[in-house]
Amino acid sequence: MKEPILVVMAAGMGSRYGGLKQMDPVGSNGELIIDFSLYDAWKAGFRKVIFIIKREMEEEFRAMIEPKAGKKLDVSFAFQELTDLPQGYNVPQNRIKPWGTGHAVLAARKEVDAPFAVINADDYYGAQAFQSMYDFLRNVQDDDKYRYCMVGYLVENTLTENGHVARGICQADNQGYLQDITERTKIQRNNGVIQYTEDDQDWIDIAEGTLVSMNLWGFTLSMMKELENRFPAFLETALKNNPLKGEYFLPFVVDELIEEGKATVKVLKSSDKWQGVTYKEDKQNVVLALQLLKDKGVYPQDLWE
Repeated sequence: MKEPILVVMAAGMGSRYGGLKQMDPVGSNGELIIDFSLYDAWKAGFRKVIFIIKREMEEEFRAMIEPKAGKKLDVSFAFQELTDLPQGYNVPQNRIKPWGTGHAVLAARKEVDAPFAVINADDYYGAQAFQSMYDFLRNVQDDDKYRYCMVGYLVENTLTENGHVARGICQADNQGYLQDITERTKIQRNNGVIQYTEDDQDWIDIAEGTLVSMNLWGFTLSMMKELENRFPAFLETALKNNPLKGEYFLPFVVDELIEEGKATVKVLKSSDKWQGVTYKEDKQNVVLALQLLKDKGVYPQDLWE
């Protein structure tokens, strides 16, 4: 078995945050949020990481990652580009938005040659999640079905006080396998109740304890082929109905594979509290929370010393 690889999605535009939040230091020694994830991944056993970025970010990203995390991890880069489309398809005029998380992961297809985990660059996941993920991927093999996994978080542990968040609402069976996942792009706490809306008018309650996805997935190589094979069908619909903003979401592909009976997804539960900078106002809370973890000895004061 080849050693699992960590794939980091870092090409997001950070539109709500108002800038490239992936580059914003939150640690006392200039660490980014991703540094904490990379440290946890390294401690769990990961040794190779692939960053998916915009090509124009490469120089700055290398300067921030390679001198630190590059001491312990084999770091490489893949580029999510609008023009990376199947033959016969073209970028719609005036389209600037990336094609989504499914397309982002597909950008690393030439670099990935082993089971792999996928994370966001701007979310803190906690050590427990990476250890569970590594242990799963270290032994995973497809058989009559694809054998995937995800880390599920309690929805109440993944909210911000400063606005809404997007999460995948998960339903698992009694054996802990994902049954379906529904992307909700606007979740927040209103008057003490967690709710989501699809139209900014009707708000629907979400029970505390509900499992949500934070885009921490574990896949075998079969996922790359599925992403590639299903992308044209997405494009056919998106180019007709939403050519400027249609997105190829990774959870949509996972959900299709479950519904078709082609894959199982084991839900690995985490009780850790998410930290992230969806909005600029989130930053100070993240800085304080991560420093507290350092002070408690969860992390060294300098992650990469």
